[in-house]
Amino acid sequence: MGRIELCGMKFFARHGCLESEREQGNEFTVDFSCEYDTSYAERSDDLCDTLDYSRVYAVVARQMAVPSMLLENVTCRIADAIHEELPEIEHFQITVSKKNPPVGGECEWARITLRR
Repeated sequence: MGRIELCGMKFFARHGCLESEREQGNEFTVDFSCEYDTSYAERSDDLCDTLDYSRVYAVVARQMAVPSMLLENVTCRIADAIHEELPEIEHFQITVSKKNPPVGGECEWARITLRR
């Protein structure tokens, strides 16, 4: 087994509980990692024998384009969509991070991580 990761996928999105967050939007990053059988690809050097990263990115991008009030919701939607559209991925982790969340003080990122 190998570990496949897509780190720092960047999106501008309109997630948030405050009206101003939904109007102005914000910067978000998404990180994905999964355990995957890479043994065939290790020897074949053929994309057909491994996970096509662009498929994961496309799923994430589609879900990030749909506004959510909560990071928990958008992260869950991404996880559900990955599970549905990429059933060959049995165990994975997804993290959605929001830059400068409105917490009443200095905070660089707010994050939610889900494991499936």
